[in-house]
Amino acid sequence: MMDSPSGFQADEAGAMLRETADRLLADRLTPQARAQAAEGEWPDDVWAALDEVGLPAAILPEEAGGFGVPVADALSLLTVAGRHALPLPLADTMLAGLLLARAGIQVPAGPLAVAQGSDVRLDRAGRATGQAWGVPWGRHARAVVVLADSPGGPVLIALPQAALTVEPGTDIAGDPSDAVRFEAVSAEGAPAPFGAADLRAAGAATRALMIAGALGAVGTMTVGYAGERRQFGRAIGQFQAVQQSLAVLAGQAASAAAAADLAAEAVAAWAASPGPGLLPAVAAAKIRTGEAAGQAVAIAHQVHGAIGFTEEHRLHHYTGRLRAWRDAFGRESEWAQVLGRHLIAAGPEGLWPAITAV
Repeated sequence: MMDSPSGFQADEAGAMLRETADRLLADRLTPQARAQAAEGEWPDDVWAALDEVGLPAAILPEEAGGFGVPVADALSLLTVAGRHALPLPLADTMLAGLLLARAGIQVPAGPLAVAQGSDVRLDRAGRATGQAWGVPWGRHARAVVVLADSPGGPVLIALPQAALTVEPGTDIAGDPSDAVRFEAVSAEGAPAPFGAADLRAAGAATRALMIAGALGAVGTMTVGYAGERRQFGRAIGQFQAVQQSLAVLAGQAASAAAAADLAAEAVAAWAASPGPGLLPAVAAAKIRTGEAAGQAVAIAHQVHGAIGFTEEHRLHHYTGRLRAWRDAFGRESEWAQVLGRHLIAAGPEGLWPAITAV
C-alpha cells in the first residue's frame, strides 16, 4: 500500500493518486484482461494490483485505513477509471467505504458493492430480510451495502457475501449487475446519517465522474482515428462535416468534465457535513454527463464506422460502459425531476440564487 500522504498539499496528493492509477491501469488492463472480464470472469490480477497500492481505500480517512486525502481528490480517481473503461468495481468499493465510514461501520476488505435499489427490513433482533437490485459486481463483492428500514429510522448495513442468494444479471455493457436476496441475516449496521436519496445521489456522482473520464478518452481516440483513416485521398478528419462532429464531441467532453468536478465537490462537502447541496449539484451533473454521453457515443461510432462495433476494437468497451453508467443510479429524466423540484421549492425569490448555486 502506498504511504499516507499526510502533510502533502491536496493537489499533490490527488495528482499522485491519479498518476499511480493511470500507470497501473495502462500496464495491467491488457486486451486479455478485458476479454476475461467480458466473459464474466473476475480479473483478479488487475484488482490485486489496485488493492496493493491502496486505491480502493483512498477515499477513507486514515483511522479507517485510508490515505486521509480530501474526498474530492480521491474521487478524481474515478475519472482515471473511466479513462480506461475499467471493468471492475473501484467506484462502488470507494462509495461503499465512504458510506460505511460516515456511519461509523468498519469497512470490510476486498471489493464492495452498493445497491441501486433495495427493500430491506430489520427485525427486533437486528436481522435483515429483503432484497436488493442493480448491485454492480454483486456476485464478486465481499459485502453489499444497503439501507434498511427500522422503527428508529434508516439503518446502513453491510451484508456479507456468504449470507446472500445472488441472481446474476448484466448491464448494457455486459458487466455484472445482480440482484440479491437474504433472510434473517445478522449484519453490522448503524443508524444512517443520510437517507436513500442522498445515497443514490452519491452513487450518481461516481458515474458522472467515470463518464467524464471515458468521454475524454473517446474524444482522443476518435480524433486519432479521424486523422489516420483516409477516404478520397485524404484523412477523413480534414472533411468539414467530420471536423464539426469532432468539435461537438470535444465540447461535450469538456462540459461533462466540469459537471463531474461539481459533483465531486458536492460529495466532498456532504461527506464533511450533511447539507441540502448534494441533490441539486449531483442532479445537474448527472443530467449534463448523461446528455454528453449520448451525443458522444453517436459521434464516435459515426466517425469510426463499422470497425468501432467489432470485438477487436476498443471503442465498444468505452461506449458500452458510457451507456451503462448513464443508466446507473438514475438517467437524466429522473434527475431532471429532482432538480426541477429543488428549483420550484426555491420559489420566485430564490430561483436565481438556486440556479447560480448549482
